[in-house]
Amino acid sequence: MENLIKAIDEIVSEEIIKIVISNKMNKEVQYNKINFVLKENNKKKYYQVEKFTDKQVFHENIDLESLKDKILESISSNYKQLSAWGNKTTFDLKISKKGKVFLGKKKSENINPINKSHNKEKNYILKEGMYIEPLIDLGVFTKDGKVVNSKYDKYKQINRFIEIIDDEIKKNNYEELTILDFGCGKSYLTFVLYYYFVEIKKVNVKMIGLDLKADVIKKCNEIAKRYNYENLHFELGDINGFKYNNNVDMVITLHACDTATDYALYNAIKWNAKMIFSVPCCQHEFNHQMKAESLNILTKYGIVQERVAALMTDSVRANLLETVGYKTQLLEFIDIAHSPKNILIRASKSNISNSKKMDALVEVEELMKQFNLNPTLHKLLKNDGLI
Repeated sequence: MENLIKAIDEIVSEEIIKIVISNKMNKEVQYNKINFVLKENNKKKYYQVEKFTDKQVFHENIDLESLKDKILESISSNYKQLSAWGNKTTFDLKISKKGKVFLGKKKSENINPINKSHNKEKNYILKEGMYIEPLIDLGVFTKDGKVVNSKYDKYKQINRFIEIIDDEIKKNNYEELTILDFGCGKSYLTFVLYYYFVEIKKVNVKMIGLDLKADVIKKCNEIAKRYNYENLHFELGDINGFKYNNNVDMVITLHACDTATDYALYNAIKWNAKMIFSVPCCQHEFNHQMKAESLNILTKYGIVQERVAALMTDSVRANLLETVGYKTQLLEFIDIAHSPKNILIRASKSNISNSKKMDALVEVEELMKQFNLNPTLHKLLKNDGLI
């Protein structure tokens, strides 16, 4: 213990910017790793302590004077390794099985500056250090929970989607949810969502992923079993003809091509789903139909028509959702620099006045008349007498 104290004394003798304590002595140790990060707020410096379990991250702030005692308390008999980065020196401390202490050090290079924007720092729901198997298999996380540099944009996109759902979930204290994911594909985001609901929100969910490819469905069910995701399973089926007789609370559809999105929204409406999250893709229907005698400048240039048609498609979908009682938003899902298909439709069942519903429908039908449009979702809802 004396040698450990001396080593810690030497480490904290200069200003330390970051410390990582890792490599547990045994499985009974509660945290996988502990970080100490120097921060500054209102000209006052302090350390933020981050403690990582498999599924959560716990935070606390300590003053500079408490650093040495907190390090000793954290590492003693619990961990085999400590790495520290100071303004002048980088330290690497290791403890052998017999308790011998080895302290290596070298001149620091490329030290990150103190984080002076703690209150503005992005607080992701899926944090580094969490053990999230789908993100590891997707190559977004390393096995010890660090974000792979080349996958950082993907990491932000996934968190953005989770945040959009989280904003809606926080409005109600849900204990149980039934969720259908149309066109789930390889389903990594479905697996991440299941993790979010079960492990972070502690919601009892039943999730069903639907796709047209039998080999994909088989593989996804195998992965769900390997992850021990007991209430997540995948079925073979078409969005258009899929039947589900139980209550559905949430419908998700990501990149369902062209009118497949309309059928997914139609099913969600028929099920009276509480929440809908849809990222449309390949909006070809309006592009093929558009004619505009008085506004032909919008159809004169192919690329303009294509983009206007895509935006019109999602505007019509949003309005039709309002017409049948959903409070609806169109949100930017990801930065347009990464993909032009970056709109997400978020809709939640609400008490919308009849006058507002009628206004929304009139706007749709005026657009249809002006541009010779015949939207699939409008046809489906009208044939069922829902509008």
